[in-house]
Amino acid sequence: MKHTLRILTAFVFLILMSCKEKASNTDKSASSESVFVEVNDIERIEPPNWWVGFRSDSLQLLVKHPNISDYIPNINYSGISIEKVSKGNNSDNYLFIDLKISKSTSAGKFNIKFKNDNDEELIASYELKERIKPAEDYVGFDSSDAIYLITPDRFVNGVTTNDTPMAKEGGSQLQEKTVNRSDDYARHGGDIAGITKHIDYIHNLGFTAVWPQPLLTNDMKQGSYHGYAVTDLYEIDPRFGNLEEYQELSAKLKEKGMKLVMDQVANHCGLYHWWMKDLPFNDWVNLQDNFEENLENWGNSYTINSNHRRTTNQDIYASKADHEGMNEGWFVATMPDLNQQNPYMAKYIIQNSIWWIETAQLSGIRQDTYPYPDKDFMSDWAGAIMTEYPNFSIVGEEWSYNPLLIGYWQEGANNKDGYDSNLRSTMDFAMQNLVVEGIKEEESWDKGLVKIYEGLANDFHYASPKDIMVFPDNHDMSRIFTQMDGDVTNTKMAMATYAIMPRIIQMYYGTEILMNDFEKPGDHGLIRTDFPGGWQGDTVNAFTGEGLTDAQKDMQLFIKKLFNYRKDSKAIHEGQTVHFAPFVGAYFLYRTLGEETVVLILNKNEDIITIDLNYHDEMGLKGKTLKNIITGETIKWGDVMDLKSKGVTILTTKL
Repeated sequence: MKHTLRILTAFVFLILMSCKEKASNTDKSASSESVFVEVNDIERIEPPNWWVGFRSDSLQLLVKHPNISDYIPNINYSGISIEKVSKGNNSDNYLFIDLKISKSTSAGKFNIKFKNDNDEELIASYELKERIKPAEDYVGFDSSDAIYLITPDRFVNGVTTNDTPMAKEGGSQLQEKTVNRSDDYARHGGDIAGITKHIDYIHNLGFTAVWPQPLLTNDMKQGSYHGYAVTDLYEIDPRFGNLEEYQELSAKLKEKGMKLVMDQVANHCGLYHWWMKDLPFNDWVNLQDNFEENLENWGNSYTINSNHRRTTNQDIYASKADHEGMNEGWFVATMPDLNQQNPYMAKYIIQNSIWWIETAQLSGIRQDTYPYPDKDFMSDWAGAIMTEYPNFSIVGEEWSYNPLLIGYWQEGANNKDGYDSNLRSTMDFAMQNLVVEGIKEEESWDKGLVKIYEGLANDFHYASPKDIMVFPDNHDMSRIFTQMDGDVTNTKMAMATYAIMPRIIQMYYGTEILMNDFEKPGDHGLIRTDFPGGWQGDTVNAFTGEGLTDAQKDMQLFIKKLFNYRKDSKAIHEGQTVHFAPFVGAYFLYRTLGEETVVLILNKNEDIITIDLNYHDEMGLKGKTLKNIITGETIKWGDVMDLKSKGVTILTTKL
């Protein structure tokens, strides 16, 4: 009996050991199979990566590869499911894969496997990343911010090795290969590194945010320097630098408490965008038939350009032909008009914006040519971003001098057609123009400073006046010093007015040193001229002051004092605004919050005038001491004030 028991025990032990060995081998096999091996057989997948933890659980992948429509994709990753696969109707080289990413999905890498009927397999690796910070921490620009606008190619050449020639990574050489600073419309060599190296200069001027014009690849034959004809929406132009340098710029700005605003273009792309050679759908761009039929002889004579009648977005009498001509016509022959009514294009643009917010840790977006795309899409686009980032900011470019049109595009507007833009900020071209006219014009009942007074009176129309962005000039209009006919005093008056009124303010690089376009007023190449000191060998250096005229140094100091005061002034950021009708060529505007009052005084009189301050008693300043933020001098507010010369005076109760 004992002998039999020993045999049974030994037999059971052998069985257990055998099972353990098989289990061990199985575990090793499973472990081996679970090891991730990165493979990239596919030509292009966009977005190139994504993140877990978004409010929206959907992601649409654009897959571009020869004959990829013959393949069926498969993903084996916990939390991810393929909801739908779509093919383009104009090319066999695209798939659009709609994914659902569950809230429990972990960050990680996985492979997407594609198989066709011949059992041929292609593999593409993809990554879902952890988000760096909560969505609520993406805080956008607001009325406390002053934004420094830069044309990157014309600011500073920080790295000469990326000038020319330059080949795209893994691709062909870029079409515009040379740098020529003597040609206003050629590339000059400015780059991201140049901006990063001079963050301290911008910060010390008093600015809190930087808006570079588009930095994405513009592989155009000419005029690529300005950035608005994008040919790859996921690539930094190698002549500007690379993604890592862009991320470094964002990080360095944050170290200074500053923000990065990205210039984006939803309306159009560049003619040499990679997809223009192989469009996925027959309506990927507007008027696509016209483009494809005339491709060999493409040019302005064959282009159906936009009629640029932007009022058709609101005009209750607008013809259908005018409306379609505005929204569907191409901006110019070299900028194909994207069809946002195609749902795949719409999704692509929305995801691209979100990808850049996460990747570059943006604090805002400036959207170019805002009224040109399909306006319902633009509402969806802005809404999708603000849903994911509730504290973010977007400003849209509406080049109109009509406050009714400017206000129409702002979120919260009481539009009769029920349109809700989801757009926090619009650009105040109306107030920009009125300040110039108000300061330059001879005083009369309906001209001169009254234009500023009545212009601000239009704020009753805006849902949130302080969230609108005003500016003295930009990359598309004459420099403010040129607009002011070279009058330094008038330029200072304008700058102070823009900075102190209830708005976000944006200033174009070089305004602080009186850069101008007198030689060819309005010429874009000259307006976007090189910043002195940004290139090795420059005889004038605005960063150090070397070679600047006394007038330029004085203006630079004026801007520095004005914007550094503005940076810390709660009264300017969010205070109550009160102004008094212009009288004898003088205009008073007050910004008040708590114990702080800022007084802007514009005086157009060459000779001394006396102002009766009793009329201003409601401001409660009588007997108080105020300081001039530019000169540092103090005054006691009494019954009268003598204004001794033409110019601007800015006073504060903060001593």
